[in-house]
Parts: sequence; C-alpha cells; structure tokens
Amino acid sequence: MTPFTSGFVGRRSLATLVCGALATGGLAAVGATALEPGAASASSHREAPLISGQPQYDNTDVYAFASPDKPDTTTIVANWIPFEEPAGGPNFFPFAEDAQYDLHIDNNGDAQGELVFRYTFKTHVKNDKTFLYNTGPVESLDDPDLNITQTYDIDLLQLKDQHLVKKTKYADDVAVAPSNVGKASMPDYAKLRSQAVHELPGGATTFAGQADDPFFLDLRVFDLLYGGNLSEVGNDTLKGYNVNSVALQLPNDVIQESADQPIVGIWSTTQRKNASGHFRQVSRLGMPLVNEVVNPIKDKDKFNASAPWNDGDFLKNVTEPELPKLIEAIYKIKAPDEPRNDLVDVFLKGVEGLNQPPNVRPSEMLRLNTSTKPAAEEKRLGVLDGDNAGFPNGRRLGDDVLDIALQVVEGELVGAKNDLGDAVDKNDVKFEKTFPYVGQPTSGSRGPLAKGTTGTNDVRNQLGDALQPAGAAGTGGMDDTTLIAVSAVSGAAGFLLVGTGLLWWRGRRRAY
Repeated sequence: MTPFTSGFVGRRSLATLVCGALATGGLAAVGATALEPGAASASSHREAPLISGQPQYDNTDVYAFASPDKPDTTTIVANWIPFEEPAGGPNFFPFAEDAQYDLHIDNNGDAQGELVFRYTFKTHVKNDKTFLYNTGPVESLDDPDLNITQTYDIDLLQLKDQHLVKKTKYADDVAVAPSNVGKASMPDYAKLRSQAVHELPGGATTFAGQADDPFFLDLRVFDLLYGGNLSEVGNDTLKGYNVNSVALQLPNDVIQESADQPIVGIWSTTQRKNASGHFRQVSRLGMPLVNEVVNPIKDKDKFNASAPWNDGDFLKNVTEPELPKLIEAIYKIKAPDEPRNDLVDVFLKGVEGLNQPPNVRPSEMLRLNTSTKPAAEEKRLGVLDGDNAGFPNGRRLGDDVLDIALQVVEGELVGAKNDLGDAVDKNDVKFEKTFPYVGQPTSGSRGPLAKGTTGTNDVRNQLGDALQPAGAAGTGGMDDTTLIAVSAVSGAAGFLLVGTGLLWWRGRRRAY
C-alpha cells in the first residue's frame, strides 16, 4: 500500500507552538441529536457540563491498533475516570457497578455497531468494619489483605440494524487489578497487574484495572489559548494522573467483516442505570477530544447521548470549525477556507485507500484497517509522517494526536504546510511492550519520604496483627470484627488525643 503522507514534517520553533491541545480531535467531531430528554452526558477529560460530576462514567480516551507483538490481532483500549490522584483514598477508584461499559465495532461502514463487547463490574468487600482498602501488604489478587476487590463479566452482543441477534457470555468473573495504593500496600504492583491479564477462548485477551493516563498534552489551552502569548505551553498536564483502563485484544478475523473488507470503526459508550432501572447512554467517545474543542456548549451533552449514524445532524461543527478562527484572531495565522471538506473526508470517512470502508456513512469514530501491519519503528505523527499504522488509521498509545490534529485543522492537507504542536511529544510513563501495553499507574506513595525516615519500616512491624482480614483467626475472647473495630477506634482516638494535646500546648506557648 502506498503511504499516505503530506510530505512535510518540519522542526517546530517556539513561534509555531500554537494552541496545540485545543485542536486535538477538533477535526473529527460533529454533534448529534439527543436520543431522549435527560439521557445526555459527556466524555473525554471533564469537558462537558453533566459528566464533570460523574467521573466513573466518563470516557477519557479510546485507542485501537495492530498489536505490536501479535500482528494478527487488534488491541482496543478504553479509559474512564479522568484525573485520578494516585493517593486518592480511602475509596480509590472502582468501576461503577450500575454501568455498562461498551466497546462498539462497526465492520461494514454503515455507522452502526455490529459487535458490542459489554463490560459490567461487581464490587466485593471482605470486611466493612474497617475504613481500609487493604488491611496489609497485598501480594496477589486473591490476597486476604486486599479488602475491596472487583470482578467483571464480558458479554458479546451481535447486532443487525441495531437489533440483538445473539448474546454470548465472553468472560465470567474475571479479577480487576486494584488501584495502586502505595509501596507499603502493594510492594510489587507489576505482579498484580500481570495476574489481571486473562486469556479468553478463541485467542482473545482481556484486562481491566488502573493505568497511567496514556494521553499526553498541554491542557492549559483554555487560558485563552496558552495565555495568549504561548507562556503556558509545553507541560504535560496529565503527568502523574491515572485512569481506569479496559483493554481487549481480539483476533482480526473476529472483528472483520471479511478478509476482503478489513476496515473497522471503533468507539466506546457508557450506559448508567437510572432510578427506574433502565440503562441510558451517558457517555460516548471515539476520536480524541471531540467534545472538548469542537462541539459548542449547547451540543456537548447531546453528543454523548447520541449514536454515530446521526452525526450528520451537526456537520457544520466540522465544515465551519471554531478553532482556526480562534487561532487567527489571537495569533494571526490565517484560517483555511471553508467549508472544510478535507476534515470531513479524512476524519469522518477515513483516508481513501487506507482506512475508508466502501459505502461509508460519515460518522465520528476511530477507523482502523486491520490488515495494516505494525510499524517497525513508530512515528509519533502517524500517517502525516508516512507511518500508515498510526493515527488517524486507528490510534496507538504513542501517537501524538494533538499535534497531528492541529496541523490538519490548520490546513496541512489543503496546502497550508505547518508544524504546529503543543511541545509535549511523548508520555511521561513508558508504555509496556506486551498486552495491555498501557503504562503502570503512578503509586499513591509517590513523592519524597518524610524527613528523617528511610522507607525501610515494614507495615506489619507498625500494625502488628491488629488489622486482620475477615475470616482470620481471632485473638483472645474477641472475634475478628470486634478486634479490628476496637483497634481502629483506639488508634484513631489515640491519634486525636495526642494531636489535640499538641495543638493545646502550641497554643499555650504562643499565649506566652
């Protein structure tokens, strides 16, 4: 296949580092009509009004790429819960139990999903008489010290014109990798993650758990495009934050329509159960940052209650995008002429000759040609740099989708050569070489040690045997629940008493 390339990849100067984050996904999005009143929410990193208060249901990103170590398979990664602070206990970051997390696959270009892989989660608590996520160091996913655990099922829904044809249990009661509480709690987190990788019948593999947020970009664009003078460019805003990831590796022949038609469209949605017990779609995500910078405020919530086959309803958001006008107003870089049919052709249909399916219906989703082999050496600008295995032919973890999108929205494909970007070219955490590929989550014990400590104290030396998991042997005349409750309350009371005494003493000293 002949590489699709603009023939231009230049070195960026400071003067051209304009508004990078604003443009990610700014090419692809269109809004859509709401399915029903009250059904809407939003996706990506907190960009729409309703979803900003519902992080468990908030899609952040979707990736789809040829598995680098298994080229006859496709890996899909979908992330939820933006801006997870690693030390955010005591509840940390479980998947929602009242949600359906769906991965959709359109394998014939009609903007309708023929396959849906549905993840649903259950939470299990060993001992609800303690506030602790874990009651000691966790060495395995079935460790009795891991107090709060989750498992999940996967159902495969096969559809025809949006009607269910067949439903198959694809995975049952699979363990989720926990949040990375810290070094004392999880001294070998990599081991826990490996135990959460589960092989399925037919050559598929699944994973669910916490990961480093793989998206890298400078999000401070919203301060009037990097401060209006590029004073706020070049910092990875998502550095140090985690997300919850679902990863599914599938043999290509499972998701292709046929060997002769290997192009698939991929997006994710979240359905949440409402008060009447019905599931309603509250989030949708395909192309990156669509709702963040393309759809106006009035369309953001509607978009995420919608489906791709209705995306033509807000085509004007793509053909007359706001972003180039803002760049022109602030940085005097001329906006390309409208209507922007180049954006429609590439980002709503796929690149002709690469990842555009026959008889395609324009719609917003990732499109991947599953016959494209992994690149021997990945180029972060993907197709723009002649690397046909990268964005917008699917999306790899290392693709710099922000820079790619910005250059195209500023006219790279219609003769306005540019090398714009946000000066954030790679992720802060290395990606893994094997499934699930996403980086290890940042530990809750990150940062410097307390002054005067060495970090060598074992948590069991400090807690002794006071905190026992449910079902462990009791001590004396107390049962396990009583012992744990008394230990926790006594410890808390003692801490409060000492702390109060110190504050009183300091107050007395200041008084004199």
